[in-house]
Amino acid sequence: MSRLFLILGDQLHPDPHPLLTDFNPASDQLLMIEAGEESTHVWSHKARSALFLAAMRHRAAAFRAAGLPVNYLRLGEHPHARLGDAVQTLLNDGDFSALVMLEAGDYRVQESLHAACAAAGKALLIRPDPHFLCSLDDFKAWAGDKVQLRMEYFYRWQRKRHRILMTGEEPVGGQWNFDADNRQSFGRQGPGLLPPPVRFAPDAITQSAIADVEHHFPDHPGETRHFAWAVTSSQAEEVLADFIRHRLPEFGRWQDAMWQGEPFLWHSLLSSAMNLKLIDPRRVIDATLTAYAAGHVPIAAAEGFIRQILGWREFVRGVYWRQMPLLASANQYDHQTPLPAWFWTGKTRAACLGSAIRQTLEHGYAHHIQRLMITGNFALIAGLEPRQVADWYLAVYVDAVDWVEEPNTLGMALNAWPGMTSKPYCASGAYIKRMSNHCRDCPYRPEQRSGPEACPFTTFYWDFLIRHSRRFSGNPRMALPLKNLGRFSPEETASITRHAETLRNNLDAL
Repeated sequence: MSRLFLILGDQLHPDPHPLLTDFNPASDQLLMIEAGEESTHVWSHKARSALFLAAMRHRAAAFRAAGLPVNYLRLGEHPHARLGDAVQTLLNDGDFSALVMLEAGDYRVQESLHAACAAAGKALLIRPDPHFLCSLDDFKAWAGDKVQLRMEYFYRWQRKRHRILMTGEEPVGGQWNFDADNRQSFGRQGPGLLPPPVRFAPDAITQSAIADVEHHFPDHPGETRHFAWAVTSSQAEEVLADFIRHRLPEFGRWQDAMWQGEPFLWHSLLSSAMNLKLIDPRRVIDATLTAYAAGHVPIAAAEGFIRQILGWREFVRGVYWRQMPLLASANQYDHQTPLPAWFWTGKTRAACLGSAIRQTLEHGYAHHIQRLMITGNFALIAGLEPRQVADWYLAVYVDAVDWVEEPNTLGMALNAWPGMTSKPYCASGAYIKRMSNHCRDCPYRPEQRSGPEACPFTTFYWDFLIRHSRRFSGNPRMALPLKNLGRFSPEETASITRHAETLRNNLDAL
């Protein structure tokens, strides 16, 4: 009997595709499905949907060019909105012994395929995804029975086991990270002349994907007129080469800086290609190491970028599969405030929030500090309901896949699940003023804690500490902000609390 080999939209590995090592084109069938639910289970950005469809269609064309038979179910040309329903129908109607697939990147998707195979009475054969540098079994062994998981220790373990930036048993340069050399702000002079990232004009296949998204999801958020993302492995290689040559040398130094009207700065723009598996992380790391060895890239930039790939990216995947499905409902602070409507429009007077959200709606992209310390920081300290925030993050970014977004949003940005970071990533308006020029033309003043001109970040930051001071009292990393809070008079504390409550009840007017 033949087997049905399913390739999901985020499993578009370059040749040789790891799922197809024993694929027999004479008897087996290769299946790819465009399912409407993947754009509607969260209200997905048009560019995110277009990227998945365009990349899938290009990969299917490459399979066909290689002589492989592909059963490709295109959006609007089959009756199934749900991926699982389409698979179950094919299993019921065809003479298949099993569904064969790589590990999914989404718990919901994996569960739906388990249910589809069970309903059809067919076996589901799930194979490890070799894209990652840490298998789920290896992560499980590393995590053991730890209650608190720390990326720093995982990252060092990864560096040692893969012999990356190591001299014997010691890290190159004598230290594990170079944060002291990185994460600077631009200052008043701004970023200066920036090297433009490589972008790709949509070809006919991509244009068809964009047209289908506009047709099937006309009321979804975001724009497609700026679409220029890599949708093939060869384009992903161009993005990598461009980044290594033009922006990686300065990446570490400026990786946390922000500047009005500059969405890309020194960032790699590789995350969407990597998360769709258009390019292998080993390839990215090797290119970085080669540039470092040649003296083109300083150690601080090379290490800082490799840490994102070898450390954080692999760490959040391990956390996701270890904690799901409980992670999805995490809410340790019991935050219940609804997501403001301007998260879908960017129409807020707060300059930093408006800039980050409008940029996201235009491009489907914001860099990690905009996600963590602007939208994420605000959501945390304002007390927004974590599930709504996590769904927004999954919806609006082109690189969003569930295994990435759930831990990054619920574990790191919102600290809704406490097992991933040693402190919440919260900050007042002073941080945003230091790291950007957003405050220059903003009607809110970052130094003011209450009153009509008070920066909402500053008000909510101190209110967050007031509300949770007892919880944080035993955390040494929160000792300094709590000490500063202790200097406030009872009158000032009460004023902050009152103003925060007024803001929270009127967030749509912010």
